[in-house]
Amino acid sequence: MRKSAGARAKRATARANRKTDWSGLRRRTSKAIHDGIAADPDAHATDAAFWKSARVVLPTPKEAVTMRLDADLLRWFRRERGYQTRINAILRAYMQAHES
Repeated sequence: MRKSAGARAKRATARANRKTDWSGLRRRTSKAIHDGIAADPDAHATDAAFWKSARVVLPTPKEAVTMRLDADLLRWFRRERGYQTRINAILRAYMQAHES
């Protein structure tokens, strides 16, 4: 099926709004990249003890559903990539907050 001009324009806008500076990353040296990782307080190296207790966690399969949502609500979610993932996360947080 052929995509509409609107869908193509939406994809082009999404590509333009991405936050990663890929050309800047390609220009960085390996040393600069490693220095950046070393300076990141959230980056932690893994050791043998980590891998000894590591386990594979497979994602739960998604199920396709049809939902009727208000048009303005759906437009708001679709402004950014990954809107279905965000809707899923919001619904999961709501579910967890209301579990007994």
